[in-house]
Formats: sequence, structure tokens, C-alpha cells
Amino acid sequence: MLIKEFADKYKLTADTIRFYEKIGLIQPKRLHNSYRFYDEECEKTVQLIIVLKQLEFSLEEIRFLLSLQKKPISSECNEIAVNMFQNKINQIENKIAFLKIASKQLDQVKQLMENNRYQQNYDKIQRLVEVMYKQLLKGGVKKDDT
Repeated sequence: MLIKEFADKYKLTADTIRFYEKIGLIQPKRLHNSYRFYDEECEKTVQLIIVLKQLEFSLEEIRFLLSLQKKPISSECNEIAVNMFQNKINQIENKIAFLKIASKQLDQVKQLMENNRYQQNYDKIQRLVEVMYKQLLKGGVKKDDT
């Protein structure tokens, strides 16, 4: 399929698709008229990119993982990928823990603000915000902080 149809199918812009091509994430075929043609391989790659981006992999990490796919299978490549995934799992678990705490704290803020009690509870609300901010600076919450 051509770029507009391909971009629309995956709810991306044509510029994003071109950027992915420019940085080497996808390699569409070129038709005789120089138009880009996105085949099933491009579709699989873009689906993987979308999933990995949702998991907060950077484009550099995605490019690295895609490069591993092109290498012969080896214990070294496998170990690198396993370590990379373990690091991402740790980051996701920390973020989930932070979001759980943040949700509870936001609920407390909401309760303090209900019935127009914001002014009376301003200091408490500020303390809750400070706690959440400090957790963000620490990179979320470590498992022992919960």
C-alpha cells in the first residue's frame, strides 16, 4: 500500500512514516514511479514499533531491537535482549507502583477539595503534590517504597 493508506491504517502521519524510514526502522519498497510501497513486512514492523512505543521504549531502543532481529541468533544477542526487556519490566513496574500511589493521593486531594474546601485544605493538598513530585524525581516508586 502507499504511504497515505499505510499511515491512515495505523493512525500515524505520513511524516512519521517517512521519519521511521529515515532513521532506518522501516524499509519500504520503491515502485517504478519512486513511490514508497509498504508491504506486509513493513506492517509487522510498524505494529511492533507502536507496541514498543506504548511500552515506552525509545526509538533508539526500538532501532536496536530491530537490528537484533536481523542478526544471526546467538546467546549474546539473546542475553542483550533479555537484559533490555528486564530493565523495561522494572521501569513499568515502578511506574505502575507510582501510578497506584498517585491515584490514592489524587483521591485524597479530590476529597479535600469537595464542598469548596480547597482553601481550608490548601497546605494538605500542597504536601500531597510535593510527595508525588519527589517520587517522580526518584524515578517513580521502588518496590520497597510501597
